[in-house]
Amino acid sequence: MRDRILRALKGEPVDTRPIWLMRQAGRYLPGYRALRARHSILELARTPELAAEVTLEPVRRFDVDAGVVFADITLPFAGLGIDFSIDPGVGPVIPRPIRSREQVDALTPFDPRASVPFVAEAIRRFCDASDRPLIGFAGAPFTLAGLPGGGGPFPGVRAGQGMDVPGSRGFRSAPGPARRHDRGVPADAGRRRRLD
Repeated sequence: MRDRILRALKGEPVDTRPIWLMRQAGRYLPGYRALRARHSILELARTPELAAEVTLEPVRRFDVDAGVVFADITLPFAGLGIDFSIDPGVGPVIPRPIRSREQVDALTPFDPRASVPFVAEAIRRFCDASDRPLIGFAGAPFTLAGLPGGGGPFPGVRAGQGMDVPGSRGFRSAPGPARRHDRGVPADAGRRRRLD
């Protein structure tokens, strides 16, 4: 395994500075554009072979030191029972925003193995095809709690629109189901080490 980025993260000496790119897999790549012409973002993220291919393209093309798993921060919403879509030119849209304690309490307990098994499978496929570490990402609890409260895409602090103020009982209850979305998936998805 090419572990340059892992050694750098641990403060160990490396032969050269490791690189990876924000938005590494994305619209500037021809393979991604070809897939997006035929599939929505959610179709790409929910189809392991497509998500793995989107993740692998920049690793192969640019020889970067790590892959960045192709996913979307909204993926846990379906497992929580939140109806949503990602509309072209708009972004995530939640038709029935979560704005009350009762709505939070009615959310489905999140189980990543049942709700987002395609993420683990995409990670496995990447690990089988590449010797590079894989960087995963997850939305922070405030973002995951605020997006369903705001009903859709948001600039800056509008994420909490319609939610109880931070520190209140209602707001504290909202992030709980959302913050558990990454537990269980990365640790058993591939042969890579999880850096907490």
